[in-house]
Amino acid sequence: MPDPLTIFQVAGKAMSAQLLRMNTTASNLANAGGVASSEAAAYRTMKPVFRTEYDKATGLATVNVESVVTAGGTPTKRYDPSHPMADKDGNVWESAVDETRELVDMMETARSYQNNVEVMQTAKSLILDTLKMGR
Repeated sequence: MPDPLTIFQVAGKAMSAQLLRMNTTASNLANAGGVASSEAAAYRTMKPVFRTEYDKATGLATVNVESVVTAGGTPTKRYDPSHPMADKDGNVWESAVDETRELVDMMETARSYQNNVEVMQTAKSLILDTLKMGR
């Protein structure tokens, strides 16, 4: 049986990873609908890349954030010469954020985070119940 502290470490790392995922999703939603004066300056969706690492000694897997990358579509060019950020040709570039996908990601992230909270609560309960048996 794995060390109870290891269970807390695994769940804690998973919660940290989900927190980063939630932060990138919030940033994506905050930048949805934003415009820029060039395609290069337009906001692109950010996503964390997770890496699973296996500990042979305990047989448990932990998740680590390897990097944060841009993902998704390319910014959309829109002709709007009256916009203050329009380039010399009258174009602006809208951020490439799919709001529906981001909201789904946010719900999934919240559920994953909550699942890890429940893992920690269950482990804590089991440890306390085990200690009470020894009285």
